[in-house]
Amino acid sequence: MTCSRLVELLSDYYLGALDTATEVRVRWHLLMCRGCRGYLAQLRTTVATVGRIRGDNLDPEFRDRLLEAFGDWR
Repeated sequence: MTCSRLVELLSDYYLGALDTATEVRVRWHLLMCRGCRGYLAQLRTTVATVGRIRGDNLDPEFRDRLLEAFGDWR
C-alpha cells in the first residue's frame, strides 16, 4: 500500500468503516511508515480539537461561512 492510498483510506480507518482485509493492510502500513503514523496522529488531534468546538462559541459570521463551505457534507 502506498502512502497516498493510505491517506485516502485513513478517515474510514479512523471510523472503523473498512473491511477486515483493508484494515489489516492499513495497520501493516502504519507499522512500517513513520510519516503515516504521524498523519494519523494529526487526524486524531484534529478530530479531538474540533469536537470540542461548540457552535455557540463561534463568531456568527465565521459560523455562517463554515456552514456555507461545508453544508453539503451532511
